[in-house]
Amino acid sequence: MILRMSQIAISMLFTISLAAQMKINLIDVPSTPELFESCNLSTGMSERDFALSPDGTEIFYTLQSPQGIFHTILYSRKDSNGRWTNPEVAPFTSNFSDLEPAFSPDGSALFFSSNRPTNGTEIKDFDIWMVKKKNGKWGNPTNIGAPVNTEADEFYPSITKSGNLYFTAAYKTAIGKEDIYVSHRNDGKYLEPVPLDSAINTVTYEFNAFVSPEEDFIIFTSYGRKDDMGRGDLYMSIKDNQGNWIPAKHLELVNSNTLDYCPFVSFDKKGLFFTSEKVNLKKSYTDKKANLKDLVKSFTSPQNGGGDIYWVSFTEILKQF
Repeated sequence: MILRMSQIAISMLFTISLAAQMKINLIDVPSTPELFESCNLSTGMSERDFALSPDGTEIFYTLQSPQGIFHTILYSRKDSNGRWTNPEVAPFTSNFSDLEPAFSPDGSALFFSSNRPTNGTEIKDFDIWMVKKKNGKWGNPTNIGAPVNTEADEFYPSITKSGNLYFTAAYKTAIGKEDIYVSHRNDGKYLEPVPLDSAINTVTYEFNAFVSPEEDFIIFTSYGRKDDMGRGDLYMSIKDNQGNWIPAKHLELVNSNTLDYCPFVSFDKKGLFFTSEKVNLKKSYTDKKANLKDLVKSFTSPQNGGGDIYWVSFTEILKQF
């Protein structure tokens, strides 16, 4: 029932045909963070977890209910005329919460987090799932299993060219309250996950990491550090000549006094996309008394605190390093 209601709401929301004609232009990426408004993606509902396919023809992202009670993955794709289709619920979604889509570097698979059951109908903890594309169509997802998935939650997958899988978890053996782990891929199998070192993980919260396909940089969110501006900020680390992560740097260009998280860098390295709960609501109406029409428009527009997707030039980010 929840999924059906979300499908009806989304169908009503995305009936404007103009949105289908909008294109993503990764040439004129803004030098400072701006709302990402292509494909009618910024709606005033809570959107997060942006992923653009390596060939630039598909977008997947998460639509989140108020308070994060339910999540579903939406997608849009380029048609034969190069126009983006209206967003719709992804074909592999379930009646349970699905979120945080991430492409494999070759674009043949999509990883995501879900609390769908492996058997039966009872909600499970969140695991990493994977769905493959065959003959241009996405198939049925599979749970990637142990040792990555456990009885605890696993979130925000990021996949590299080597097959290594990075993700977020809060295990009892964690360095901090929530850590970033990597499960190395060897002979077609995932190995026991290990936490990243102290250049990344601290005694506080580290989560939602994007790792480049080449594993030469990582962008993630941390909450509780001394330079944290709000409820969680984005940080970035690169590897030194010995292949070690350098201490992560605070990304001042993108961070705000609200939660900034869910980073993704386009495969051509031109744009950094991220989610922010920036708020642009009036604290008072001194010029005129508020009316219902203005209030509804304000409360249901982007930057209402529910979460929106932003983008910025990745070249500008690299100037910090």
